[in-house]
Amino acid sequence: MTVSTTPSYTLAELAERFGLVPHGDASVRVDGVGTLAAAGPSQLSFLANSKYTAKLAASGAGIVVVRAENLSECPGAALVAADPYLAYAKIAALFERLPSAPVGIHPSAVVAPTARVSQSASIGPCCVIGDDAMIGDGAVLGPHCIIGDGCTVGAHSRLVARVTLVVRVTLGQRVLIHPGAVIGSDGFGLAFDRGGPGPAHWVKMPQLGGVRIGDDCEIGANTTIDRGALEDTVLEEDVRLDNQIQIAHNVHVGAHTAMAGCAAVAGSAKIGRYCMIGGNAGVLGHLELADRVTITAKSLVTHSIHEPGEYSSGVPLQESRPWRKNAARFKHLDAYARRLAALEKDKNHE
Repeated sequence: MTVSTTPSYTLAELAERFGLVPHGDASVRVDGVGTLAAAGPSQLSFLANSKYTAKLAASGAGIVVVRAENLSECPGAALVAADPYLAYAKIAALFERLPSAPVGIHPSAVVAPTARVSQSASIGPCCVIGDDAMIGDGAVLGPHCIIGDGCTVGAHSRLVARVTLVVRVTLGQRVLIHPGAVIGSDGFGLAFDRGGPGPAHWVKMPQLGGVRIGDDCEIGANTTIDRGALEDTVLEEDVRLDNQIQIAHNVHVGAHTAMAGCAAVAGSAKIGRYCMIGGNAGVLGHLELADRVTITAKSLVTHSIHEPGEYSSGVPLQESRPWRKNAARFKHLDAYARRLAALEKDKNHE
């Protein structure tokens, strides 16, 4: 007889475990999660966005996590939370089952004699670990990861696959790095030589620093973080980076900051704590952002921001015809401003 290993929880158990208020049959049991529209009687769902309120009444979910003001619209059992999205995230983690990683070093891995690998670590197929590298307790290196000379992977960190730590990279504990990320590559430092014998040309600046990443950070797929030119590039604890983000050399990112996909931060910029940077946004080099600054998607930060708040730039989307008219007018904006100032000046003199 095969015994199911799928975990299940009652309404009462979830309420007690996560400090939520139960409503309805306390014995209702769920063994998974789903959307409001698709969830069945053995699944849990949630309502966090008012756009989906209409789907609540017809939902077949066994349990729904809702705010108190939506409780009357819920047809079945519910868990009342001040922040349903956060509550759902914690509950859904109970049902996540990651594949177990075998302890030990795969026969195809190449490990330098001077590297130190914990006996409780898992080193996957075709990994390469360089001289003086250190792999901590319970760390997991998925297939084809490369750990350069002198790099450190902290305890219980997980590099999913094809992650490259180039040189002088230190990861804290419980760091999660998704496939294709490259950390510790050269920063983009160049000086232009206009004189001397031969044609003018670029001279590469040596990148002599490293990268330090704090505990509980997450680095998205194909994200790149350059090592510093002199001092280190730093991510403090609990920084969350989405996919395909560029962090340039000597950038300092404060704790608990999150950046969405394709954002880019230029060299020596300093991002505060608890900041949020939207997708495809950019921060120019050597600027500073205060704590708790939010930059909306596709914005370009061209000056330092010293006060918390939400900041935006760019032209909102509109139909092409009026957009082209406005784009044509934009080149005349300075002339319009001068004419308006002259008109106001003449009016004041009347």
